[in-house]
Amino acid sequence: MPTSGAVASRGRGRGVDVRIGPGRGRRRRIPLSVMEWTGARYADAPTVELTIWIDSSAEHVWGVVTALEGLPALSDELQAIEWCDGATTPEVGARFVGHSEHTAIGTWSTTSTIVECAAPTALAWAVGDPDDPAAVWRFSLERVDGGTWLTYRAQLGPGRSGLTPAIEKMPDKEQQIVFGRLREFEAGISRTLSGIKERAEAICG
Repeated sequence: MPTSGAVASRGRGRGVDVRIGPGRGRRRRIPLSVMEWTGARYADAPTVELTIWIDSSAEHVWGVVTALEGLPALSDELQAIEWCDGATTPEVGARFVGHSEHTAIGTWSTTSTIVECAAPTALAWAVGDPDDPAAVWRFSLERVDGGTWLTYRAQLGPGRSGLTPAIEKMPDKEQQIVFGRLREFEAGISRTLSGIKERAEAICG
């Protein structure tokens, strides 16, 4: 079985099909080792995702993933999460406020809505307006031979976000701005997946 950390990332539409790890008789789309230049614009709602093998059951991984209040400890940017309207766990329609910090942007808060929650296979939330989100984040879990493939995916836009003013100020730099943010997402996703792997495998250890 795989023993490495995050398998790496890809921009939307990039990747290679290989046979690897548990279930290697099937073809899996494995991301490229380094996200390449995509040239995407904000309105394209570009995405980046990473996948990691976790030597733990999907139920254990799901328990870690759905403890959203634990995510800030695995992130350089996200500082805290507070549930809204009496919610305490993810379910479709539940909302939470995320407090974030970035050296180039400062501090800000956003309200997110759970838009998908199917135990133990998928959890997703939209940042801002669910119908026109600033971003969409999604965990997907796949059981394989007693372990779990965990994929964490981020979609940027298409709704207004903290990136929008920078693009409006420098429209000729839009593609570079978008790519830079995707690379930041990539780094954050990698750290989060590694932390989830450590937590989930500790439950079994």
